[in-house]
Parts: sequence; structure tokens; C-alpha cells
Amino acid sequence: MESTTLEKSWGAEILADGTVRFRLWAPGQQQVALRLNGTDYPMQAEKDGWFTLSQSGVTPGAEYHYVLADGSVVPDPASRAQKAEVNGPSLVIDPQSYRWQQTEWRGRPWQETVVYELHIGTFTPEGTFRAAIEKLPQLAELGITMIEVLPVSQFGGNRGWGYDGVLLYAPHTAYGSPDDFKAFVDAAHALNLSVVLDIVLNHFGPEGNYLPLLAPQFFHEERQTPWGAGIAYDVDAARRYISEAPLYWLKEYRLDGLRFDAIDQIEDSSDKHVLIEIAERIRHEIPDRPAHLTTEDSRNVIFLHPRDEQGNTPLFSGEWNDDFHNAIHVLATGETHAYYQDFADAPEKKVARILTEGFAYQGEVSAQSGETRGVPSAGQPPVAFVDFIQNHDQVGNRAQGDRLITLAGEARTKVLYSALLLSPHIPLLFMGEEYGETNPFLFFTDFHGDLAKAVREGRAREFTGHAGHDDEVPDPNAEETFRRSKLDWAKTTSCEGKAWLALTRTLLSLRQQHLVPLLATAGGHSGQVLATGDGYVAVQWRFPQGTISMAFNLGNTAQALPDMPGETLFAWPQEQHELAQNAIIVRLAPGAAA
Repeated sequence: MESTTLEKSWGAEILADGTVRFRLWAPGQQQVALRLNGTDYPMQAEKDGWFTLSQSGVTPGAEYHYVLADGSVVPDPASRAQKAEVNGPSLVIDPQSYRWQQTEWRGRPWQETVVYELHIGTFTPEGTFRAAIEKLPQLAELGITMIEVLPVSQFGGNRGWGYDGVLLYAPHTAYGSPDDFKAFVDAAHALNLSVVLDIVLNHFGPEGNYLPLLAPQFFHEERQTPWGAGIAYDVDAARRYISEAPLYWLKEYRLDGLRFDAIDQIEDSSDKHVLIEIAERIRHEIPDRPAHLTTEDSRNVIFLHPRDEQGNTPLFSGEWNDDFHNAIHVLATGETHAYYQDFADAPEKKVARILTEGFAYQGEVSAQSGETRGVPSAGQPPVAFVDFIQNHDQVGNRAQGDRLITLAGEARTKVLYSALLLSPHIPLLFMGEEYGETNPFLFFTDFHGDLAKAVREGRAREFTGHAGHDDEVPDPNAEETFRRSKLDWAKTTSCEGKAWLALTRTLLSLRQQHLVPLLATAGGHSGQVLATGDGYVAVQWRFPQGTISMAFNLGNTAQALPDMPGETLFAWPQEQHELAQNAIIVRLAPGAAA
């Protein structure tokens, strides 16, 4: 495996001779001192706003701060670990302290991917990396192949989703130490599970972000994101901080990939977009194992996801497909508020188009925004799209955190769950989905004072007029909101839970045995819509090694089955000559496509 070290522009680095070099970009400051184990040392000012200092005799675990001219004390923006909370001391970390056990791990191919999205804090009662390790064997036994961890970069408070991180290189202290996260990855690899991390490069959270004080040039105040001033990706030092973080996580933690959050908010005027630079560097510097890179992007674009003649991905592997979720959600629940209004008209046709071509919106006008959205996507292979019927966003951004099983019922949810796992797109499950979890996943934070008040009131305003809203939107800062969002593992031993687990195991076994062999050579323009009707969708995919046909019905009347060649791979609740309400059938015909 490649070296796990990465020379970084920012932060505290243990050099070959044992000294520690501290480096900070602070053009907004005239002088900076390093406070190391309680003693202050003036840092040397260099050109372009950099401050450096090399110290010998520094042991791993040493505490440090940066002290500004006015006496303010701040953590290292590139801290590799915090002693406790986000405003406290940073720690010097030895990247070689963890002894990896799975030194021969070489990853798994993308076409085998079945993603399991989890939030460390609510995945187990303890909410730590170490506790999460104990659950991994159950996921591996089911047929999950990839764990996707919600962001773990240090954020304000102990509780949160992780999307308000401010120290991009430090694992969140409440979850455990850097070595604890490495142990989690190591344990997953021992079970043949890949691990990818959700990473946020589009903004910083509201607590613990001292970059505006240290370096106002880090941001373009004139360009605003939904969460604050836009990052100045065209400024060299800021670009280094952002672009080196993905490589740091991949190399130091031996991760198998990254999911890049809301990249439509990463606006870069440089000659080469920062995301393209990041992907190219990753492909160049990690040549000996797959690095699975996915993006979340509301624009429905494909320029970041090209394939070469061999089907390899020189940039990003796949795109989170919100269109799939949104169309399925409207079909299953009838809700048409907010962004769901784009899918209110004939959702069956949109679901069919998504399954066969990738996106529903490929340049059409959005009813919600009044603007065109998307580009033609039928030429993309099915594995370029990561589909889900629910995830942290779509559940947690409901006022009451309702899961689909609560909104649509068990029968409808099982049909859609089956369609998700037997589609040739890459499927993603949200934690607990595999056993029919009904506990909500709510929006929770751990802010205090005016910030807590602003978040609480803003959250309540956000849901006015939305489905799922009532007079009592849970207080994000209440610890009870966080506790309610934890998985109830006792449900896995209930009759209902066992039935869901058996279904999951069956579907994933069928997928691995019958679908995955087709997907390595699956190209674009492979899908065909067979029929649509009231709550009814029938589609087909023709690949070089075989044909998959799928029909499912959520409508109130039975539907005739179209011509679906081959043998029945799966039928629920049972195979029928016609498709009754809340039923699905999938067939597979081996051999070359006609």
C-alpha cells in the first residue's frame, strides 16, 4: 500500500529528524505566537502571510494554541486532533502511531458497491468509532459492501450532523481519537467492507471558525453560499487547505473514497476547477487501489463523471441522484411541497426516465425555480448514479424526521426497497433501513446562547407550510432530540425486524450473484421504458452480458405485465400473471443484448 504520509501546507507536522514544524497562514495578523504546553514561542513571519516555527523535543499529544497580537488564543485551523472541544487546545499527532492490521487491503470494485450511510453519533448507544466496530459484522453478513460515514471533522459542541465542521483535518473528539477512527476503518477492511467519508469543502460552521480573523482573504465576502461567505478557492493558501484535506483523509486513514457535499456551492474561477484538481491528484497519488469519489450536485451535471474507453473514471465515480429519491417520494406519499413540486406531474414517468436514463431533469424547466436544470444523461452507465429512497438529508430535513416506512407504510416501502437494490444503479441505504427502523432521524445541534436561539427559531420558520410540520418542531439543541435519533438495535430481534433483514439479505445476495457480473461492462443508453401507469413502472436494461427487466406497482389496480424475457429473479409478495397493488417482479435473461 502507498505511503500514508502526506506533506501538508498547514498545521503541525513531525519531520524526519523528530522536530515538529508548525505552519499557519494568517495574513490578517501582524504577529503570531505558538503556545506549546503552556509556553509561548514567537513564530517567524514569512512572505504571503505565512508563519512558521520548528520545535524539537515535542512529544505526540502535546497541546498547542496560536496566540494573536491582541491576546486572543485560537486552535490550529489544520488541527489533526483536539483535546476536547472545538475552541480548546489542538494536539500534536504522530500519524505513524496506529499499527494497521489489514496491510494488504486493496479495496473493492465500484460495480460491487452497496452503500450503507451512517452517522457515528446515532449509529450506536455510545456514539463512538469503537462502538460502531461491533456492528460491522452484521452489515457485512447482510451483503453491504461500503460504509459511508457522515462528516467527522471537528464541529461546535458534541452533537451534530457534521456538516458544520470547522477543523477539516481533525476527527470529532466526541466520536474518538484519530487512532479510533483508523481502528474502525481497519476493522471494516477485515470484513471486506470499504469505507468512504462524507467531506464538506463548501463552507465552515458557525462555531469555532477563526479563519476570518486569521485570514480574511480565505473568503470572498461578495459571494454568498446558503451557509455564509464563499471560500476563495482561487487564493493559493486557501486552495491548498481545501485541496489537501481529501488526500489527507484518504491516505492517513486509508479510506476507500469520499463523498463531496453540495459541490454546486463550490464556485471557483481558477483555470482548473478545484474539484478537478482534487480528483486528478487523488488518481495520480493513489494508483494502487480504487478511490471511489461521489458528488452531490443539484445541477444534474455529468462533466465531472466522464468514463474513458475502458470504462475507468479519471475524475469522479458517481453522482448522488436526488431525482430518484424525489420522484419515488412523490409516487409513494403524494407529497408535492417544496422541491417535490418538480415531480408532482406524472411521477411514474419521471421514475421510469430516471431508472433508464439517469436524471429526470435533463434541461427541462423546474417548476420550483422556474429555471432549466440538468443535461442529457442517458449516455452515462447506470453505475454513475447513486440512488436512495431515503438518506440523512431527506429524512432529517423533515420537521419530525419521518422515515419512509412511517410515511408510506411497510408494503410500499418494501416494493421500493426491492426496486432500489435490484436496479443496476448504485444503491445507498440509510442506517436502520435494513431492518425497518421507524425511529426518526432529526436535525440536532449542540449550540448555546444566541446561536442556539437563532438555530431553534430558524428551524421552526423553515417548516412553515411544509408537509410534516406541526406546532412543535423539535428543538435542535435539546439532547432529547439527539437521543430520539439513535437506532433501536432491539428491533433487529423482533419478528418485523427479522423479516426485513431476511429481505435485505435475499436482495443483496441476488444483486451480488446476478447483477454485479453485468455491471462491469454496462454502458450508457442501456435503458428502455416498457410501460407506465397509475403508480406503475416497467423498465428494462440491456447489457452485453444480459437483460434485466423490472416492473412494480404502487397503484390501486392490478397491471398487466409487459414482455419481460428470462427467468424470474425476484418477486414480492409472490409471482403473479398480473401485478397487484404493492408488488414487484424482476427478471433476468442471460446472454448478449439484442
